[in-house]
Amino acid sequence: MGSGVSAERRAKLLPLGAMVVAGLFGAANASAADEQTLPAVTVKANAEQQDGVRATKTRVGKVVQDPHDVPQAITTITRSLMEEQEANSLREALRNVSGLSFNAAEGGRSGDNMMLRGFYTFGDMYLDGIRDTAQYDREVFNLEQVDVLRGAAAMLFGRGQAGGVINQVSKTPMLYGINKVNVGVGTNGYFETKADLNQRIGETTAIRLNVMKRDEENGRSNPVSGTTPEIHRQGFAPSISFGLGTDHEVTLSHYWAQGNDRPDYGVPFNATAKKPESTYANNKDYWGVSGSFDESQTNVSTLSYLFKIAPDTQWRTVMRAANYKRSYWAVAPQGGAPTANSLASQAKTREFDTDNFVLQSDLNTSFKVFGMKNDLVTGVEYLKEDSTRWALQNLGTASKPLYKSGRYTSAAPNTYQGDTYSAYVQDTLEFVPDWRLTAGVRRDEMRSEYQSPVGSTGASTNFRGDFGENSYRTGLSWQPSAAQHYYLGWSDSFSPTADLYQLSGSQYPAERSKVSEIGAKWLLLDGNLAFRTALYHAVKDWERNTDLESTASILTKKRESDGIELELAGRVTDNWEVFSGLSLIDAEILEVAPGNGNKNFVGQMPRNTPKQTFNLWTTYQLPLGFKVGGGMEYKSKRYGGAPTGTGAFNPNWVPSYTRWDAMVAYEQPKYAIKFNIQNVFDKVYYDAIYDNGGFTYVGQARRFILSTEYKF
Repeated sequence: MGSGVSAERRAKLLPLGAMVVAGLFGAANASAADEQTLPAVTVKANAEQQDGVRATKTRVGKVVQDPHDVPQAITTITRSLMEEQEANSLREALRNVSGLSFNAAEGGRSGDNMMLRGFYTFGDMYLDGIRDTAQYDREVFNLEQVDVLRGAAAMLFGRGQAGGVINQVSKTPMLYGINKVNVGVGTNGYFETKADLNQRIGETTAIRLNVMKRDEENGRSNPVSGTTPEIHRQGFAPSISFGLGTDHEVTLSHYWAQGNDRPDYGVPFNATAKKPESTYANNKDYWGVSGSFDESQTNVSTLSYLFKIAPDTQWRTVMRAANYKRSYWAVAPQGGAPTANSLASQAKTREFDTDNFVLQSDLNTSFKVFGMKNDLVTGVEYLKEDSTRWALQNLGTASKPLYKSGRYTSAAPNTYQGDTYSAYVQDTLEFVPDWRLTAGVRRDEMRSEYQSPVGSTGASTNFRGDFGENSYRTGLSWQPSAAQHYYLGWSDSFSPTADLYQLSGSQYPAERSKVSEIGAKWLLLDGNLAFRTALYHAVKDWERNTDLESTASILTKKRESDGIELELAGRVTDNWEVFSGLSLIDAEILEVAPGNGNKNFVGQMPRNTPKQTFNLWTTYQLPLGFKVGGGMEYKSKRYGGAPTGTGAFNPNWVPSYTRWDAMVAYEQPKYAIKFNIQNVFDKVYYDAIYDNGGFTYVGQARRFILSTEYKF
């Protein structure tokens, strides 16, 4: 049944995608002869502009290169784009990525948790190419850009999913640079101050310091107690680099962030209407209580060494030690009106302490064999993970509970220890002029042990997982000119049991994903404007459930996703910039979990997978230093709920939404004043769904932010 439906769906989608790609190919080829006579494409952007919303550098492919040259779809959120939108968290920044949707706190997996191309990505979060899968809310004050490499990427990064990799790129010291100090104030108690300070202290040495402190309140409140959600976060990120511009560059950095929030778990669904409950003050009611808290602290120390052996040969080694602590007690909406305690005895309670140690070493070089150019990338990696999870103890009563960080129940904690040894090699061969063949393989050997002293059945559950998996990546590229790139790629990935510090489906094989993609990339207007399109087909087997507490450990046995993506980024004129993306996804469950799967879900769309998403941000530079900008985000309707039980397919749904934002700024060489309106029309929308369908998050209400920036 599943295969038949799949074939029928692809028969409708693939011709459409083929026409889109073929039409674009034809448009480019019509002027290919003229373009081939032009000199290499140049980019009109100075150091201060940082290419605006179009990125020209990425290391997401293990070597520094232009995203235009990577034979795989990439979306890059630049610092300029984040600053223009006043996006102060990774979650806000990722609203610019088409085909991406947000999950809520599945089974305690709160923090940044996204779906990409219809597949979850909480195991595919990276910081400077190093795994960053701990559960916390990520900030952007120390980020230069965010690269989203779409599709399976296990050959480059190790175990992962079919949707793609989200890689945060940290700011590093420079021998030049402008120091900046920012202050922003806004409605609902918004206040943020941050600084980006860079100083050259020697001929080849520089230091950089980024700091941030932000407070936010919320228009929603508990109608009985008056309690409101709150965010209180701060961060500190110093770094120093030696040997900048020489053959030996060494960078030492540390990242510290702290959060002390009163979390908001949104609103429940109406059990009859199967949509978000809106009978209480138009979603202005908050189910949390004054005792709710979410405390976190993140420490990441990194030492990197870059040896430029020759102009075309580099050796890069990175060592990182990271600790993530988080403790929270949060009331989730359970239906009915909020009360002073809001069913507080049923709140979510967790405490985590995770230590990761990583050692990576990569070598990339170029050489010729029989006159054919080879670009070789090879490397090794060791990853040690150690995580402990506790349940917190109620120090109060059932009607008036009291929880504190560090006060655990008497039960022993859940623990996870893992050691992963990896090695990979990839070669890109230019076998004839303008044609390149990429082939790579990676081997991961994982030794892990998971212990859950008391499971849902009251019995102890211990599991030791020894996995040895290969991952592959291939691609064929044709670049007839500097402005054109056409490619066909295939990649796969795997994700074994317990890799995210949980036990799920230990008796089943590791998750496997396979992704095929055909795409094209063009640089227009002398390289100032980048346009790309991609058509992909992704299949995933043995999909694990995202809920830590679920007794149904396998969500689906097989599912697939077909899609088309279009993206535009850069300058249309010297004064006009645009960043926009469109994603059309047709996803389907082919086979449900063996034994306990609900067969009524076969042929249905997977959870939290909008069929259409669209994003737009554009700015225009006016005379006398004024700039205006605006944009929107659209997501079609999607459902929450896991395919369990035997009932009919009747999940909870959240409606489609469109959110509009606007900005006006006055910019001078030494200072700038900017006014942002987020959610201009105060649209009530829902941007994250709890996977089991119990509740949904309410999106950002209309907010006004006035910010100033001083440069020196």
